[in-house]
Amino acid sequence: MIVGVDIGTSLTKAVVFDEDGTSVASACTPSEVHHLAGGRVEQDLDQVVATVVTVVREVAARLPGPVTALALTGQGDGMWLRDESGAAVRPAISWLDGRANTLLARWQAEGVAREVFRRTGSGMFPGCAAAIMSYLDAHEPEVLDRAVVAGYCVDAVLQRLTGEITVDVSDASLPFLDPVTRRYDEAAIEACGLGHRRALFAKPAPAKSVFRLDARGAALLGLPVGLPVTAGPFDLPASAIGAGVREAGDGILTAGTTLACQVLTADTTFDPEGEPAGMFLCTPDEAEYLRAMPAMVGTAGIDWVCALLGIDVAEIDPLLASSEPGARGARALPFLSVSGERAPFVDAGARAQFAGISLETGRADLVRALCESIAYAARHCFEAAGLSGRLYACGGGVRSPEWIRIFADVLGRPIVIPSDPGVGARGAVLTAAAALGTPFDRERWAANSRVVEFRPENVAAYERGYADYQASLSAARGLWRL
Repeated sequence: MIVGVDIGTSLTKAVVFDEDGTSVASACTPSEVHHLAGGRVEQDLDQVVATVVTVVREVAARLPGPVTALALTGQGDGMWLRDESGAAVRPAISWLDGRANTLLARWQAEGVAREVFRRTGSGMFPGCAAAIMSYLDAHEPEVLDRAVVAGYCVDAVLQRLTGEITVDVSDASLPFLDPVTRRYDEAAIEACGLGHRRALFAKPAPAKSVFRLDARGAALLGLPVGLPVTAGPFDLPASAIGAGVREAGDGILTAGTTLACQVLTADTTFDPEGEPAGMFLCTPDEAEYLRAMPAMVGTAGIDWVCALLGIDVAEIDPLLASSEPGARGARALPFLSVSGERAPFVDAGARAQFAGISLETGRADLVRALCESIAYAARHCFEAAGLSGRLYACGGGVRSPEWIRIFADVLGRPIVIPSDPGVGARGAVLTAAAALGTPFDRERWAANSRVVEFRPENVAAYERGYADYQASLSAARGLWRL
C-alpha cells in the first residue's frame, strides 16, 4: 500500500487509496506558519518534518497490510536552505513571503524578470527562489555560505528521510529550468546575479526516480529501511494528475489557499514578449507540460473576510445564496496578499479593493463580490494559460456549492470535481506507482467524479461583470505603489 503525503503550507495530509482510487485511510495535522513583521512568512523544517511523521505513523497503524512505498508532494516555491545532513541553516522562507517585494519591482524595471521569462517561460514573484536567494545574498550572505542546497519543501523532507540531495523537475522549473532540456539555464541564473551561488541548486532527478528510506528516516516513520520513496511532482502538477487531467488543453482549478489555474500542453513554445508571469512546469511525462497561472489568493480571501466580518466559514454559502449575481452592484479586486500578485501578471504592489458600495450593501454582498472577483481572476488566468478543453477543480473552495457554481458561471463551462478531495496525494501516489512499475488504472480512478454545470441564464451578467473587472484592474495597476 502506497501512502501519499501532501505537505501543504498549513496542513499535512497522508492518504492511502484502493484500486478504484477511493481513500481507505487518511490523517492530517496542521503545520505552523509564522507571519512576521515586514511581510515575512517562515516555517520551521523540523516542525514540518514532524507533521509528516505524525500523519504517516497514524495512517500506517490503521492499515490492514504493510506500507509498500511513500509518495511525497507538497508546496512549491519559497526557499528551504539545508546543510549536508538536511538540517535547516535558517527557518524556511515561504512562497507567501514578501521581503523581496522591492527587489522584484527593481528586476521588473531593469528587465531582469523579462530576460528570465524569455529563457524559461516562467515569471518571477517575491516568493520565488530567485528573488529570495538574491535578497539573502545581500542581507544574510553568511546563511547561504553555510548551506549546501537551496531547495524546496518536498526535497527538504526527502533529504531528512533518505539522505538524498536532489529536486524534482517540477520544483526546479521555478524559475531557472529550461523546460525543453530539463536543465538549468545558466544565463537566467546569471541575469539574477546568482552565478556565484550556482552550487546551491540541486541537480534535478530523472523522471521516475525512486529513493529509499535510510536508517534515520525509517526510525522517524517506524517503517523499514530501504522502503521506496518518491518525491514529486510538487502540489500543483500532482493535483492535475490526481484530478484526472489527461488531454492537451484540459485544465484544473485549485481553489485552495492560492487560486491555481493550470492547463496541460505538449507545446513548449510561448510568447517571449508576453506578460512575464506564470509558470512553465515540467511533469513526470517528458512530453507534457503544465502552463500554470497560480494567483496568490484563493480561500485565503475567504479566511480574511470571515475574520473581518466576525463570521464562521460555514456561513459563507448561505450568505452567497442570499445575494445575487453582480452582488447588487458591489465589486472587488481580490489581491489581498502582502506580496502582491504573481499570475496572470506580476506586481508586488497589487492590492485589493471594493467598489460600488452604499448604505444598502450588506455583508452578503461583500462576500459575494469577493467570491465573484476571485472567479474573475480565475478566468483571467485560464485565458492566459490557454484553456480549451475539459476543466477539473479541487481544493477547499470546491466544498462550497454556491462558490463552485459561481466559478462555473463566470467561466461559462462545466466543472468536473473528483469524488475524493485529496487530489494532490492521489497524484503523488499515481506517479509513485508508475515509477515502481505497478501503475494504477487512471481512467478507473477518474471515474468517480461529479460535474457542476454552469447556468446559462447567468452568463450574460457575468460577461458584463468580467468586463468591469478588467476595466477596474487596468485602472488600479496604474495606481499601485510599493
